[in-house]
Amino acid sequence: MTIGESYSPDVQVTLYTGDCRELLAQIPTGSVRLVITSPPYNIGKRYEKRRNLEDYLREQDEVISRCVDLVAPDGSICWQVGNHIAGSQEILPLDIALFPLFAKHGLKLRNKIVWHFEHGLHCSKRFSGRYETILWFTKGAKYVYNLDPVRVPQKYPAKRYFKGPRAGDYSCNPQGKNPGDVWIFPNVKHNHIEKTIHPCQFPVELVERLALALTNEGDLILDPYMGVGSTAVAAVRHGRRAAGADIVPEYIAIARERVNLAALGLLKTRPMNRPIYEAPNGNGNGNGSIMREDRTKHDPEAVEPTMALPLPI
Repeated sequence: MTIGESYSPDVQVTLYTGDCRELLAQIPTGSVRLVITSPPYNIGKRYEKRRNLEDYLREQDEVISRCVDLVAPDGSICWQVGNHIAGSQEILPLDIALFPLFAKHGLKLRNKIVWHFEHGLHCSKRFSGRYETILWFTKGAKYVYNLDPVRVPQKYPAKRYFKGPRAGDYSCNPQGKNPGDVWIFPNVKHNHIEKTIHPCQFPVELVERLALALTNEGDLILDPYMGVGSTAVAAVRHGRRAAGADIVPEYIAIARERVNLAALGLLKTRPMNRPIYEAPNGNGNGNGSIMREDRTKHDPEAVEPTMALPLPI
């Protein structure tokens, strides 16, 4: 597998150190099938400089506009965001603030996906935040959408029609059901198998669902705010190309290591569709459910690495 420091159509993964706008200027118009990213929330993390909201939105507008140019006519943009802290315990939902920046380009909002997780900071003067959102836009009326690879287990797989011409047949798709627009994935905290030094890290399985549903093998996936490379990991695992940028050199170094391990089938991640909870002893008669993630970081058998798929020739 080839990893480049600047964009080239001949490399499988581009890991660019620097401002994402510099990388975006290198990529040909219309060559990206999917943009998936989580931009800074303007709350003063290490990888961002806090500024007034108008300046933040102006920069986001510039990046979004360039991403729209890069996306193919049948491509998608997925912008994952939480809340900007506007004042003392006052929040501004960034999906609301950013929506007009996408809408002015004529993009079509297909879903506002809610990503729910159980753990995070505890608030004392408001309810603790336990979800973020993904705005999924398409550029046109026709777009890549593959449901079968991301189906999840049916709730009642043995349910059958009890009357009519199909009486006795199974009433649900045997391949699984549509995952819906509320996704429950653990966020990457200290007990998560994927945890690195990055404070706000994507879970790989979240990116995998989007990559499998909204791209085909060989497609280019772009992450302007790549962090430690979870998007690139998901891409190489499933035979896609990836390009991403980050301003923190240490994050790029970790991304390179993770991508190389993923390509060799040696990177441990939380598998797609693993249940969030399991009952002790598997019989549901213990002292309540426990989180499987509580042991995965310390159990070498808990997560099996997956060999990356080769890119189509």
